Amino acid sequence: MWIGWIELDILLGDVHSLKAKRSIVRPLVADLRRTFSISAAETGSLDLHRRAGVGASVVAADSRHVIDVLDAVENFVAGRPEFDLLSARRGISNSDDV
Repeated sequence: MWIGWIELDILLGDVHSLKAKRSIVRPLVADLRRTFSISAAETGSLDLHRRAGVGASVVAADSRHVIDVLDAVENFVAGRPEFDLLSARRGISNSDDV
């Protein structure tokens, strides 16, 4: 079993309240879950108006599939016009690594 995760640091556009931030981040998280069948959540910069941290994880039998999904998630977020992807950190491990 292979487990992969990705942390995305996102800079939002013209956002002046946490309510406006949530109106952008919630649909992104829902789109990630729906499009890629992964676990995703807002995980960082919760009290900042213009920054968001989004984390996602995937489990699969094949490492290549995990890498492909993580690449697709990063490209999906980078292609969204309403914000800028500042950085992406990722990791992958095998259940045998324990």
